[in-house]
Amino acid sequence: MLIDRNYTLPEFLLWTRRNIYLLLVLSIVPVVLYEVVGLKFLTIPFAIVFLLGTTVALSAGFKNLQAYNRMQDAQVLWVTIASTSRAFGIACRDLIPDRMVAKVFVNRHLAWLATLRHEMRKRKPWESTDKAYNVEWRNRYKIPEREQTLNSELLRYLAPDEAAQVLESRNKAYQALALQSADAKRLLDAGALSPVAFAEVQRAMREFQDQQCKTERIKDFPYPRQLAFIHSTFVWILCILLPFGMISEFERLNEMVAGWASGRMVWLAIPLSLLISWMYTSLDQVNEATENPFEGGTNDVPISHMCEQVELDLREVLGEIGLPQAVRTPSGIAM
Repeated sequence: MLIDRNYTLPEFLLWTRRNIYLLLVLSIVPVVLYEVVGLKFLTIPFAIVFLLGTTVALSAGFKNLQAYNRMQDAQVLWVTIASTSRAFGIACRDLIPDRMVAKVFVNRHLAWLATLRHEMRKRKPWESTDKAYNVEWRNRYKIPEREQTLNSELLRYLAPDEAAQVLESRNKAYQALALQSADAKRLLDAGALSPVAFAEVQRAMREFQDQQCKTERIKDFPYPRQLAFIHSTFVWILCILLPFGMISEFERLNEMVAGWASGRMVWLAIPLSLLISWMYTSLDQVNEATENPFEGGTNDVPISHMCEQVELDLREVLGEIGLPQAVRTPSGIAM
């Protein structure tokens, strides 16, 4: 997530420049064929372009809303995970008399958070982080889940045998929760955990499992591919036809102007077609970068940063001192 004030126009132009190159060609070729080669039939009524533009605008508005809703849902969900995690840490401190046992429960919960983070960062076929314009941006920041292995993170929180059990599981995050529940039952049977504390742990496990399923829904079920395909297709059809409609409009202006501009108005179709087409393709590119909020892009929900904050809070609740302060990333992007 960008934590600076805003993107700059040069940054945005750099990010979208590949589309600009192609759109420039699509804008120049029809005008050159019309003015230089003399193919005067290369025009279409602007009303056709207007109708297509209206359709694309409605489709873009719908996609923009759905992409934002997916981002909003992911953000609210992870804020809920962070809030529930802090409440769980306080419950462990207050309901479990043995401080070492409480620490084990908290560490196992941090292992669940780490496992869930790594699951969210896995690449999916529909995600766009491997596209060239996003790969360039990835050089400006680091994704913690791709810098560190899950095994190394789990060993910070779990015993080696538990870490191995989680890593060998098909659903690793679920296995981390299962270990927590099994250990709570063992301590209850041994009399080391009160029934009240056991009930609180089970309640928290149900909440965390529900939250895990919700975040997996956002990760594993993309914005409908058929809608994404048809919208992108409509955008590029508009970009191809727009210069031909512009030519017919600017040709009529030749009769209304005098001086050096007379007979040359058609050339203005190039910059205006480029500008309008760039607006549509850029909006589509922004939506594409927003609809997958865990893929590792600059607009992601900062789940790594949130989990780091939760870990510091939980360790502080358990009485640890001298904890490091969170450092603002120099790239201005929080992951």
